Amino acid sequence: MLFIVHRVDRPGTNALRMKTRPAHLEWTKTVGARLKFAGPTLAEDGKTMNGSIWVIEADSLDAANTLMTNDAYEKVYLFESKIVRHFMQTVPEPS
Repeated sequence: MLFIVHRVDRPGTNALRMKTRPAHLEWTKTVGARLKFAGPTLAEDGKTMNGSIWVIEADSLDAANTLMTNDAYEKVYLFESKIVRHFMQTVPEPS
């Protein structure tokens, strides 16, 4: 099953995000094929990262949540909110 994960940074945590980013990127390599795509959301300046969107594959909602708790960003409490929901791809049509 696919899940979308939308996480929003706590205000004033850009320095924490940048300090933790190398560990976060290393962790993403461990996710492997379960990661369909991901990337940061950006502030209105189009440069400052302020959250993230992920599409992942997991067996259940609990498994998706567990996977994301291992991210270095979650370990330093970067996010003020996190939404994990089932996701159905319709466009482009999955092969």
